[in-house]
Amino acid sequence: MHSLRWLAILNLTPDSFSDGGLWNDPDLAVSHAAALVAQGAWGLDIGAESTRPGAAPLDPETEWQRLAPVLPRLRETFPDLVLSLDTRHPEVTQRGLDVGINLINDVTGFEDPVMLRIARDARVPLIAMRSRRRDGQFQMPPYEGDGEPDAARALREMAMVRDRLLDAGIEPQRIFLDPGFGFGTTWAEDRALWEALPTLDQRLSWPKSQVCLGISRKRFTAHMAGNPGLAPLARDTETFRLHMIASEWGFDLFRTHQLKANA
Repeated sequence: MHSLRWLAILNLTPDSFSDGGLWNDPDLAVSHAAALVAQGAWGLDIGAESTRPGAAPLDPETEWQRLAPVLPRLRETFPDLVLSLDTRHPEVTQRGLDVGINLINDVTGFEDPVMLRIARDARVPLIAMRSRRRDGQFQMPPYEGDGEPDAARALREMAMVRDRLLDAGIEPQRIFLDPGFGFGTTWAEDRALWEALPTLDQRLSWPKSQVCLGISRKRFTAHMAGNPGLAPLARDTETFRLHMIASEWGFDLFRTHQLKANA
């Protein structure tokens, strides 16, 4: 089996859907990061704005106030580790780059022209996620509601994200596409998107090694387990099972709350 890369999630938010508030204290955040690294994390994905369904948008200054006590300490403690910043705000991104983050993860797929310019000039790897927004807000339909029975729309949106970055002159090897499970999709559409993964490289003309799968603790995993009411913190076993299936299909980069060692 090819080597797997675990991008471990570190939420610095009071309102994330799975573990909001657990790591708000900077000392606890750094301690949790150290535990994730000891378990084999390839990198840390640090976020300070919740993108759960219904979450209120966060202004850049408040977002940075949550990040500022933690990012420099992580860079100093782990000088060679991949530090990914999960943000959609240009101001926060630039400040993060100034203190040493070396991967940018944008859940809006670098739709903002300023974010796209920063991504082009930063010369670091990028995770660009497919999502649906209207008037600046994420579109989050009822998950159990009627949805598209196939993955065609989501794949078209992934192709648009891919082309946006390529057309900006960003090298393909710096781009990791994220299918964006749950971001504007229903259970029916997510299931279809999952079933499309084995042939994703052919349908998108994009290598699986340049895809980051972010399904950890999402409603999708509870539905795949046959238990839609399963609480987020109880979804790690199913998340890991799905990671292993995806690895057999050729994917090797997973954004996750829980690493293999604790699955």
